[in-house]
Amino acid sequence: MSLATSLIAVVGPTGTGKSGLALDIAQAINRSGGKAEIVNCDSMQLYRGMDVGTAKLRLDERQGIEHHLIDVLDITEESTAADYQDVARAKIEALQSKSITPILVGGSMLYIAAVLNNFEFPARDAVLRADLELELTENGPLAMHARLAEIDPVAASRITAQNGRRTVRALEIVLLTGEPFAAALPDEVVSWQPVLEIGLNGDRSDLVQRLERRVLQMWNAGLLEEVEGLLPLGIREGRTASQAIGYAQALAQLDGEFSEDEAIADTVRLTQKYARRQMSWFRRDPRINWLDYRDSGLLTKTNDLLRTHGFEVSRL
Repeated sequence: MSLATSLIAVVGPTGTGKSGLALDIAQAINRSGGKAEIVNCDSMQLYRGMDVGTAKLRLDERQGIEHHLIDVLDITEESTAADYQDVARAKIEALQSKSITPILVGGSMLYIAAVLNNFEFPARDAVLRADLELELTENGPLAMHARLAEIDPVAASRITAQNGRRTVRALEIVLLTGEPFAAALPDEVVSWQPVLEIGLNGDRSDLVQRLERRVLQMWNAGLLEEVEGLLPLGIREGRTASQAIGYAQALAQLDGEFSEDEAIADTVRLTQKYARRQMSWFRRDPRINWLDYRDSGLLTKTNDLLRTHGFEVSRL
C-alpha cells in the first residue's frame, strides 16, 4: 500500500450497494496479505436497535470483516457531525497505526465531509440552542424550516423540512455567525488526509424503483415491529433517531396518523428526495471516482482504481 494513501471511502446515494462493495474491497485487501476494516458513516447505523430501517448488515452478513462505529449510541442520544468527526478520525488513525486500511462507508453527507475534509465546525451557544429547541417544541419543524428559508434559503433547500434538529443547528450557526450556513463549510475541498473516494450511482429511474422496493422490503422485514420494540427505550424522545426516514413514518402509523400504505408512500417519497439531495452534495466533491452500481464491470473497475492508488489487492 502506498504511504500517500491509506484511506478508502465508499460513498453515494442510499440504496446503491455501498456496503456490499466495501466488503468486496476489504476481502480483496485481506486476500493479498493486507488487512482492512470498515468504519460506518451512516448516521442512523450508529444507533443500537435501528437495524431494519437503516439496512444495517447483520453479523452473519459482514463476512468476518470488523465493522466500527455501528451500534454505539442509545436512541435517546443526539448524534452530530461534529462529534462524529472526532470519534471517526480517532478510529481511522488507530486502525492506520496498526497497518489496517480503514474503509469509510456511508451516505450521510455532512458526516462524510466532517471526516474527509479539513474544516472545523462553528462553536455552539447553549442559551441560543435552548431557545431554538424550545421554539421547535412549540412551533414544530415546518415553522422552523420556514424561518430558516427566509434567512438562508440555500441551507433550507438542503435540509428536509421535517428534520427539526438539523434546522435548529443551521439556524444556530446563521444567528451566531451572521453568515449563511454554507459559509461554515469551506469553498474548496481540502482533504484531511489523502483518500481514494469511490462513489456509486446509477440511472435515476432505476434508482427510484430500487428505493421503492427497498422501502417495501423494510416493512415486510418488520420495521413496524422494530419501532414498536423501541418505544420503551425512548425512541420518541430521541431527537435524532425519531426523525429518521422510515422511523418517523412508522411512529406515525403506530399513532394512527398514517395507514400502512400512507406510511410506506411517504417513506418512499422522502427516501427518493433524500437520494437526490445526496447526489447534489456529492457532485461537488471532485475527488470522487464515480462507478455505476449496475455495471457488470464494477468490480474490475474498482480493482483498477485500488491498484492505481497503490493498494495491493487480489482481483475482486
